[in-house]
Amino acid sequence: MLAGFSYFVVFHYGALVGNVIAFKDYAPFDGIWGSPWVGTDNFQRMLEDGEFWHAVTNTMVIAVLQLVFYFPVPLALALLLHSLTSSTVRRFVQSIAYLPHFVSWVIVVALFQQVLGDTGMVNGLLGDAGLHTVDIIGNPDAFKPLVVAEVIWKDAGWGTIIFLAALSQVDEQQYEASAIDGAGPWRRFWHVTLPAIRPVVVLLLIMRLGDILSVGFEQMLLQRDAVGPQAAEIIDTFVYYQGIVGGDYGYAAAAGLFKGLIGAALVYAANKVAHRLGEQGVYR
Repeated sequence: MLAGFSYFVVFHYGALVGNVIAFKDYAPFDGIWGSPWVGTDNFQRMLEDGEFWHAVTNTMVIAVLQLVFYFPVPLALALLLHSLTSSTVRRFVQSIAYLPHFVSWVIVVALFQQVLGDTGMVNGLLGDAGLHTVDIIGNPDAFKPLVVAEVIWKDAGWGTIIFLAALSQVDEQQYEASAIDGAGPWRRFWHVTLPAIRPVVVLLLIMRLGDILSVGFEQMLLQRDAVGPQAAEIIDTFVYYQGIVGGDYGYAAAAGLFKGLIGAALVYAANKVAHRLGEQGVYR
């Protein structure tokens, strides 16, 4: 209990104090409190920086693509697994689906390069068949769909855990009663399964919205050089290159603080919408 409390105090709430450098011309040797205050200069500079808004645009596009194409996949996979009658087959499929989550992004990116890269397996087969080869990994236009596909492959199986836990709480007698009344599989899904898991789906959707601007720092950093910053620069990599690489810590902190405020606003708005729709949301 004390260890968990200390973790959140030190690494979550205590770390918030560091955001004060967004209002300073921070110099590491002067420290946080020794560096001069600059007011909102870093934020004004950020609002006028075209590279920052380009990173915001890339982040939003990838976030929307992930929300539309990734978020439903764990739910669909959980419903598919729940429909399997053989527990042995279900556990086997679950285990296979969970495995990619434990693979690091370095390995995931390397695997996709081996399959879809300029000299990868797909181009090898196309070359053997006398067809034109395609470099999907190095194509900036294909980068955003590619990173969404990587996320689906890596985390869709792991994302089924909460949905499967919610599905396990559905009363089997409701299925039996609806089947006796003549309800088919789709009517049982619509009138029994979906109402039972709807609060969990709404809760996860709200939590996802709060983290929507975190679209994968490590994943983007590993592939940024292959397609260029025009396609792969997101807010997190922008903060990294401005702060860690460029040493412009105050400006990077302002960009990071902007991202946090947008996430908090999205959670608040989504929670309000959930309440209006009759759902519990994350908090009251």
